[in-house]
Amino acid sequence: MGRGFGSMAALVALTVLSVMRVGLVRGNSEGDALYTLRRSLSDPDNVLQSWDPNLVNPCTWFHITCNQDGRVTRVDLGSSNLSGHLVPELGKLEHLQYLELYKNNIQGTIPVELGNLKNLISLDLYNNNISGVIPPALGKLKSLVFLRLNDNQLTGPIPRELVGISTLKVVDVSNNNLCGTIPTTGPFEHIQLNNFENNPRLEGPELQGLASYDTNCS
Repeated sequence: MGRGFGSMAALVALTVLSVMRVGLVRGNSEGDALYTLRRSLSDPDNVLQSWDPNLVNPCTWFHITCNQDGRVTRVDLGSSNLSGHLVPELGKLEHLQYLELYKNNIQGTIPVELGNLKNLISLDLYNNNISGVIPPALGKLKSLVFLRLNDNQLTGPIPRELVGISTLKVVDVSNNNLCGTIPTTGPFEHIQLNNFENNPRLEGPELQGLASYDTNCS
């Protein structure tokens, strides 16, 4: 009986250890992604000082919110005097709902991998110095409600993939250097035109069937 009890105890211990290892791997995956972001940013005000790679769980870090399962759901770094660039690893935060990085001096492009954030509700990158195109992959964000990319240096057309996001309520891409025409279908039927203003190469609303939407983009 003693031997059986010992075997049972060993099995329980092994099970607990396995569960802990799964938790550690999961926690490290999100923590590693966020720490990669930290390393890519200049942080003169030490806003990210608590982002310690030696802590397995990033839920203890300032400006990070997690759900009951310990998964990262919010990154709140608006108006934090950050510069640098975004990283593809952000796409690994698969439970993320809010990515708030507005009013900083972030440069570079929007990572295509942000299209993997299937639970994202709000993408706020406005008032930065972000360049390049708006990735068509953002059209995969089927839970997205707020897309604010205004006051950057974005170029290229407004991806028509965004038309398929039925949840989209707010789109603001004003004060960039976008080109082509403005979508008029899907959620774009209800977006105010002033949310597209101050894009010198952006033409008026798209005329269905009469013109290619990417005119003036060459």
